[in-house]
Amino acid sequence: MRQEDELQALRSAIAACRLCRDMPAKGVADRLPHEPRPVATLSSTARILIAGQAPGLRVHESGLPFNDASGDRLRQWLAVDRESFYNPDHFAIVPMGFCFPGYDAAGSDLPPRRECAPLWRQRVMDAMPQIELILTIGQYAQAWHLGAQRMSSMTETVAEWRRYLLTNRSPAILPLPHPSWRNSGWLKRHPWFEAELLPVLQQRVKTLLS
Repeated sequence: MRQEDELQALRSAIAACRLCRDMPAKGVADRLPHEPRPVATLSSTARILIAGQAPGLRVHESGLPFNDASGDRLRQWLAVDRESFYNPDHFAIVPMGFCFPGYDAAGSDLPPRRECAPLWRQRVMDAMPQIELILTIGQYAQAWHLGAQRMSSMTETVAEWRRYLLTNRSPAILPLPHPSWRNSGWLKRHPWFEAELLPVLQQRVKTLLS
């Protein structure tokens, strides 16, 4: 099967998935409380994979990944415009959980659904062998893609970004914090992120998009 045919079959299967609603991992009481709307951009040509956490409510409503303030900040980090960001020839965008998981009691987004990655993640990665750089956003993506190489916290993992990016491994992995505006305090406390990591990220993205 041609890669694009395989990806199209996978896109259709992901779009039809209702596992978190119909067979929740923790039992019926933990079922997704709304109709699932899987959001993912798979590509046979993109060399960069954005591995996020899970869609927020705005993305759930629009069906467009990172179509929110977090996406605006992420595009600033990457130094790309919306047209380039949403061009599947440039970026594949595949979160750890495809559907909006809902809110917790404090009004924050819940973690990605635990049903999603075990079923889909390896299949997605196997279907996109051309990926050369994976941007792992947040602890859940870092846990899956880095495994035992991940540090004990997200901050420590991002601080060790050189050990993951500047190696001979393929694809290379670059850990990032979530671009949520709630993380503005984190960015102020860790100025090395913007001063040291972002210029390298932007140059790597520019090279891979050229």
